[in-house]
Amino acid sequence: MMENIILPPKDSWSALCKRPLLDIPNIEKPVRAILNRVRIEGDKALRDYSKQFDKVETGDLRVSPEEIEEAERLVPESLKIAIGIAKNNIEVFHKAQVCKTEIVETVAGVRCWRKNVPVEKTGLYIPGGSAPLFSTVLMLAVPASIAGCRRIIICTPPDQTGKVSPVLLYSAGICGIKEIFKAGGAQAVGAMAYGTETIPKVDKIFGPGNQYVTRAKEIVQSEGVAIDMPAGPSEVLVIADESANPAFIAADLLSQAEHGPDSQVVLVSDSSSLLNKVKREVDTQLQSLPRKSIAGHSLLNSLAILLNNLDECIEFSNTYAPEHLIINTKNADLLADKVINAGSVFLGSFSCESAGDYASGPNHTLPTNGFAKTFSGVSVDSFVKKITFQELTAKGIMNLGPAVEILAQAEGLEGHKNAVTIRLKSIKND
Repeated sequence: MMENIILPPKDSWSALCKRPLLDIPNIEKPVRAILNRVRIEGDKALRDYSKQFDKVETGDLRVSPEEIEEAERLVPESLKIAIGIAKNNIEVFHKAQVCKTEIVETVAGVRCWRKNVPVEKTGLYIPGGSAPLFSTVLMLAVPASIAGCRRIIICTPPDQTGKVSPVLLYSAGICGIKEIFKAGGAQAVGAMAYGTETIPKVDKIFGPGNQYVTRAKEIVQSEGVAIDMPAGPSEVLVIADESANPAFIAADLLSQAEHGPDSQVVLVSDSSSLLNKVKREVDTQLQSLPRKSIAGHSLLNSLAILLNNLDECIEFSNTYAPEHLIINTKNADLLADKVINAGSVFLGSFSCESAGDYASGPNHTLPTNGFAKTFSGVSVDSFVKKITFQELTAKGIMNLGPAVEILAQAEGLEGHKNAVTIRLKSIKND
């Protein structure tokens, strides 16, 4: 079902790297209409959209303490243990990102430093629908808590009974999040951006979603509400040589293809034999997947590309800039050194992307659609502002002041120069 591309010339690579996205102009108008209505009507708009899109009547938008308490009883103990392992690994990895404040003396008497200050109010969008992503709760709530955000809320769509997945609620609870709201889609982004009677306005919105959610995030960002990144439909690119296990690669491709019909998976290799074996494995494994129809639709948009050598494979990958990059080759470490653009990289035959999605530690909220060329995945830094401080003593202004006077005068800014001159004269007079 994946399209075979044999030795494509380099001038065709950019076209091959285009994602199978919906036509943006077609979603722009409805997304803006949803956001405007949420801005004006608040909770009423959210309830109407839940009925329209989620086919559910939503009463109280806020998840009650009783619902959270009930959820804990409904989650099997074995799943709680697995979630605990994942949470611990995510905490260990993200706590290592916290750096202490260091003071630098650039010139004698001039001290400068940078301080991490958490974003006060953060909103986490957690996709729901057919597969509520409780793992995304851990990936966002853990670094937000480590960063010290004062208020963390979650918006997620309810199921057709009007409830939120118990596993999702349990995951939020063990991360200390109690403010959870039943709202999904572009309307949830609007609620967090503008605030409603029930859902508070936040300073920054995090979380992946479909193209409607992504476009809504981009629109509210243009209006002054910060977002993590334009994280859209999931994607993976696998680089493999003849030594790779075709069954492993097929499983990796399908694990991403089942995310959604607009997901994309790409296999690049220097071995035509491997490509054929993987495609046969994909067809075989696909038949046993419960989400077979979703994965099958995704595969229609996916590619199996034969290139001349592994250096070309890495070059193509850097052009594609995948959200997830798996390097399943004999010398994966050597190829890894050549990676320039990727959200997260998985090295070797046993490093399945599923481990990163759930429990190995690094964040799974990553840039898609080529944005790995300019964006990083979510980290503790995503939840903080970095404020710089500087302090000049009398000695410091005496050492630095004359240079500042010259620079300011060269730009014709006499007021800037005078702010220094008046201090130097004061010191001299004293």
